[in-house]
Amino acid sequence: MFSVGDNIIYGNHGICKIEGIQDMTIDSNTRPYYVLKPVFENSSTIYFPVGNETAEQKMRRILSVEEIYSLIREMPDGDTIWIENENERKEFYRNILSGSDRSALVKLIKTLHLREQDLKSLGRKLYASDEKFLKDAEKSLYDEFVFVLDIKREEIIPFITEQIEINTNKQEEGDEIV
Repeated sequence: MFSVGDNIIYGNHGICKIEGIQDMTIDSNTRPYYVLKPVFENSSTIYFPVGNETAEQKMRRILSVEEIYSLIREMPDGDTIWIENENERKEFYRNILSGSDRSALVKLIKTLHLREQDLKSLGRKLYASDEKFLKDAEKSLYDEFVFVLDIKREEIIPFITEQIEINTNKQEEGDEIV
């Protein structure tokens, strides 16, 4: 599935490079372990056993440039996913953050941004848990954009806005969006 040298996303650790596979002995059991280095945090290394299904399910491939552009094109049309019941909302949002569906991640960010704007107009703020979900979702998606598109973090929002405007103009002019 993945090879040494591949860049992947590993759970909440973000983008990691598979540095190698090495034998390690833990509790007198020797077995091969993946060695992952988070791209944006040079000081840590992650190890997990090869063949550990739970850990391997947290590994996912990074989006391509084309997939990022496609995701941006979907942004204006995406539905929101607000759930009134706080416990149900937390569970649903946790599942999105731990999953690999970037469209759902975009919907989560959009939902919480719109909710934040609505609450600001009433002089209120997001719940702390919703604010954390928003920050975690943005970090996850934006780190991937930064890495794949080779742009700075502060350039992400202007880049997305520009791409949405370009696509909107093409739609208004009847041009085909590639």
